[in-house]
Amino acid sequence: MNASTPHLCATVRTFVQQLSSTRRGARLARVRAVEQLTAWEVSPGVVERAELVVAELAANAALHGRVPGRDFLLALTLGPDDARGGTLRIAVSDTRGERLPAVLRGRGADEESGRGLLLVDTLADRWGTEPRPPSGKTIWAELDRHGEQPGTVSGPAGGLRRRMISE
Repeated sequence: MNASTPHLCATVRTFVQQLSSTRRGARLARVRAVEQLTAWEVSPGVVERAELVVAELAANAALHGRVPGRDFLLALTLGPDDARGGTLRIAVSDTRGERLPAVLRGRGADEESGRGLLLVDTLADRWGTEPRPPSGKTIWAELDRHGEQPGTVSGPAGGLRRRMISE
């Protein structure tokens, strides 16, 4: 007699939305990301971090990656819960491949801009860029969900492992 071993299906959830390269589109990206992550029952601590990361990446796409008449793309991928807890990948793609992001360190206290990627670097466990042919780029960030339980709230700071990866 042959008995088969039950296999659990690992579900990967995805959400993709094309948005206008405007301030309104950037705000809508943040709102839609929070709605989707809440529907997926992601813990509030991860949703808080993701909301800030999406806001920064979408604002950068609308401000620095804008090409008139071209939209940007928001993609969320929620990896399956496993022994490590799974990973949320946030990806924002725009059509300005020649303008790669740079973390500007040492900004003055009076500067009104230039800190967005520092925030992403702080909140994300990993982030980087990759080309998006024919002429665009994708900025992505990953948030590990290890130790996060639904219903718990954690702050965005604290011992996060960070590194930038350029591909």
